Amino acid sequence: MKGKQKSARDMILSLGVIVLAAGVIWIFIPHDDGEPDVKRVDYRVELLTAQRAASYPVAAPEGLSEDWKPTSVRFRGDDSDAWHLGFRTPDGEYVAVEQSTKKPSTFIHDASQGGQATERTEEIGGRTWTRYTGGRYDALVLDGTGDMKGATTVVAGTGSFEQLGKMAAALKLA
Repeated sequence: MKGKQKSARDMILSLGVIVLAAGVIWIFIPHDDGEPDVKRVDYRVELLTAQRAASYPVAAPEGLSEDWKPTSVRFRGDDSDAWHLGFRTPDGEYVAVEQSTKKPSTFIHDASQGGQATERTEEIGGRTWTRYTGGRYDALVLDGTGDMKGATTVVAGTGSFEQLGKMAAALKLA
């Protein structure tokens, strides 16, 4: 009986040493519980390239505060002149500008990740945008008419419709 008590005591002491060592390691290893810092991208070169190569007037925002951080950009001339410009909003949401000459129904579905048109439209910056909801992203969609003739323009993301509207209002053409 004495041998079993000794081995149980040794196991408990060993467990205590292990927990103590793990606690010391946890204290001294740095760990950051905050949000990761998202790198700001400079999209000027890609914008100039898209403006020269695209068959439609390419849109990019002007006048947004510095809190709107551009995070992704690409132009694919070989894929229906697809233009993409993504931003992180001041409150950490995501908003992107997408333009393409691809078939509108396919392009809108892809850009909104499954969104469906609603009956609601908004007049923003002298353009009539249609709201899309129900997909992964909410979206504002502008058909290829008016000053953005030749391409479908989608402003989509996890941001609120107020943020999507702010981006849509800031869009200027080259």
